[in-house]
Amino acid sequence: MEIRKLQKIVVSALEDIKGKDIAVINTAKLSSMFDCIVVATGDSNRQVKALARNVHEKVREAGGMVLS
Repeated sequence: MEIRKLQKIVVSALEDIKGKDIAVINTAKLSSMFDCIVVATGDSNRQVKALARNVHEKVREAGGMVLS
């Protein structure tokens, strides 16, 4: 899956559950392991779990692979 498409899916999934302070950090020049990191915050432990679950579901629906 193209990285830009994956970024849009992840950010959209985070926005659906009202994730806050969403930031996409380009790490392509820093590490060969991954191209970017998406960071977001939530108001509670329950919301953070819902954010992670929604991202997981949306990426899998789009045909992406989720490692953990």
